[in-house]
Amino acid sequence: MNPTLSAAVTAPAAGRHDAEAKIRELARSLSLEQQVQLLTGADVWSTHAIPEIGLSRVVMSDGPAGVRGEDFDERHDSVSLPSSSALSATWSVETARRYGQVLGQEARRKGVHAVLGPTINLHRSPLGGRHFECMSEDPRLTATMAAGYVAGVQSIGVGATPKHYLANEAETERFTADSVVDERPLRELYLAAFEDAITEARAWLVMSSYNSINGTTASENKLLETPLSSEWGFDGVVVSDWTGVRSIDAANAHQDLEMPGPVGHWGPKLLAAVNDGRVSREAILEKVTRILRLAARVGSLEGFTPAVTELPAQLDGAAVAREVAVRGAVLVRNKGLLPLDAKSLSSVAVIGHNADEARTQGGGSATVMPKYTVSPLAGLRKALPDDVKVTYARGAKVAEGIQAFPRTSLQNPVSGVPGIRVTFLAEDGTEISGEDRLATHLIWFGVGIPDGAASIRMEADWTPETAGIHHLGIGTVGRIRFVLDGTEVFNGELEDDTEVLGAALFDPPKTVHAIETSPGQSVRIEAEYQLPGEQVIPFTAILLGEETVVAEPQAEIDAAVAAARAADVAVVVVGTNAAIESEGFDRKDLDLPGYQNLLVEAVAAANPRTVVVVNSGSPVLMPWLDTVDAVLLAWFGGQEFGNAIADILLGLEEPGGRLPTTWPAALEDVPVLNTTPVDGKVAYSEGIHIGYRAWLKQEAEGGATPALPFGYGLGYTTFELGAAHAPQAVQAGNDVVVHVPVKNTGTRTGREVVQVYLDRAESAVERPVRWLAGYAGTHLAANGTESVEIRIPAKAFAHYDGGWQFERGMFRILVGRHAMDDFQSMEIELR
Repeated sequence: MNPTLSAAVTAPAAGRHDAEAKIRELARSLSLEQQVQLLTGADVWSTHAIPEIGLSRVVMSDGPAGVRGEDFDERHDSVSLPSSSALSATWSVETARRYGQVLGQEARRKGVHAVLGPTINLHRSPLGGRHFECMSEDPRLTATMAAGYVAGVQSIGVGATPKHYLANEAETERFTADSVVDERPLRELYLAAFEDAITEARAWLVMSSYNSINGTTASENKLLETPLSSEWGFDGVVVSDWTGVRSIDAANAHQDLEMPGPVGHWGPKLLAAVNDGRVSREAILEKVTRILRLAARVGSLEGFTPAVTELPAQLDGAAVAREVAVRGAVLVRNKGLLPLDAKSLSSVAVIGHNADEARTQGGGSATVMPKYTVSPLAGLRKALPDDVKVTYARGAKVAEGIQAFPRTSLQNPVSGVPGIRVTFLAEDGTEISGEDRLATHLIWFGVGIPDGAASIRMEADWTPETAGIHHLGIGTVGRIRFVLDGTEVFNGELEDDTEVLGAALFDPPKTVHAIETSPGQSVRIEAEYQLPGEQVIPFTAILLGEETVVAEPQAEIDAAVAAARAADVAVVVVGTNAAIESEGFDRKDLDLPGYQNLLVEAVAAANPRTVVVVNSGSPVLMPWLDTVDAVLLAWFGGQEFGNAIADILLGLEEPGGRLPTTWPAALEDVPVLNTTPVDGKVAYSEGIHIGYRAWLKQEAEGGATPALPFGYGLGYTTFELGAAHAPQAVQAGNDVVVHVPVKNTGTRTGREVVQVYLDRAESAVERPVRWLAGYAGTHLAANGTESVEIRIPAKAFAHYDGGWQFERGMFRILVGRHAMDDFQSMEIELR
């Protein structure tokens, strides 16, 4: 095992064998009814307990960038880490391990035994709705980063759950789409992305996806057995995505656990199927054994020593969030403007809707409720000296739809404390219970609503920051009554026409009403929601807030231009939000929403000293890229986003990131784009050519090149790569180690990432133009040197044709800084 990944403590071999025998004996001791019950969740987030054998429940929780726990309650806050695209941009397995450890710590704090992450599907198309939640377009980078993440989580004795297995690269028709993928790309790309998390980091769970692969839904697919269990040695639990089990047939596959429960497709139907011979008792016993094995590992089974008994030193979650946001930020343009010298500044104009209302995480199940978030505006105001004047202009609207009220603007009229009063009412209108909440985005998924509740009443006094006309609204699915200052403005049904969970969560159907306020005036807001009579999955989401309405977009741009013209430097933050990047739907285009491109162009024309910070989880088009002085891609940066931006812009930290995915200049240039099924099928017709591989193939055929290549990123210093050294020949099946001398030739400390690619121009099989084989980073002081070691795994030379095959002969090793660099090269013979 890779020594950087072997964090999980395991018992000696003899002890493991004894424990395994006891677990199997315990599984056999259960009645068939108990065994079958154990295979479906007890509720939305946990498995069944069987106290008589010492089995307590195993609790699972979203998500990949923070651990929410069993509820969506902002009072039970979570550390919010940067998105997985930001993590992968660090190109650092050690950073991924620290990221995972924080998630493990958070899980323990919240009584969670398994984290439902990492999400490691590939960036096949930039339109993918969960692109931000996934790691990269390359299987090697994804596999190594995912393994670091898994090792970090499990070092705390908490299970990690690589997902979504398999070929789940789009959200359109996600419950029914069939991903049609040939065997070679399936093995070399989509399975390869998962492999290290299983074979190196030994993940304790894997989540099967909603989609079908080559005609068979994931929870029933033979891929759950081969290669996952048979070749990779996976001995953990395959848990379904929520509602991903569709039939009894899944029980004949290597699907172990159906979630959520207690009602699903198994239960009594599975019991009947076992009794009449359609499903074997041996299959049931194997699934039960795996669930008990997981329970033993996480400490939920009495009489067994948990997998981890000594925890590593505690990490500061907020500090790691800030570290990842800094290390993952990618500087892609700098004409000498950055870093800014705070001592020489007298004024800074901060511009952009996302500068004040930053998007720190994507939408959907990845969402957590942090205690706080730091916007770029707040981060810069805090970091700059008191004598530097900081002005703010919104410039262009980004946030479509209703946005939750700022917590500081709310007063609970019942309890007299900050926030909102939520009351649960019975059918006859009597109060069952009430609670004081802090936020106006309220979500209940499986827990939190008391039995017997027929409606939910919400009350708050809201005081806006500015006087004038405000557009207040409520969004939900179902019957709602909405009252502003004693006037009923809506009483009716809000209908969901999308049937998409992510959309209902973050961009629900809404009703919005204008109200004018005078300075300091509070508005009494009241709403009452009628709970539906029956729900298959108990899920309710209500969003109270304000919608930004801009009557004169040009006036907003003009105000931003005036602010920029009067300042020493302008920092423009542009980006997306959860209504654009979310679970549940794919993107329609790669454009920045609204008038943001016009804003950047106008501000840069007014003040050439303009920095653009891009706050998106995945690629956007930047038509102004070559006309501004500096551009920083900052992703969805987690709760410490604004502090990280200030650290980078003011030169306190180095922007350490490299692109984990290619950024296009135009939508029509993208070689692999489709996310929408045709007749229910998504054809992966590009084969082994996705991401930079597809761009290189397109370029070789005379097609368009990207705006920014995979692996690209600048820093505040300069580096020189010396002559690389590698063996001239290697036996097929052996790893190769490449040594590259690196020198920091600049004047300050910085980070370089050395990337090693392979190519083979003359080949009997189709190959990419080149493909990433390994990478390593180094952090060096000015004039510092280091010989960087990059390990190329043996399989990097192989191709799949009914099995892994090695084509003997000459390959080229290419050493550089990104996928389209001017490489130094050397030949190596595979014997």
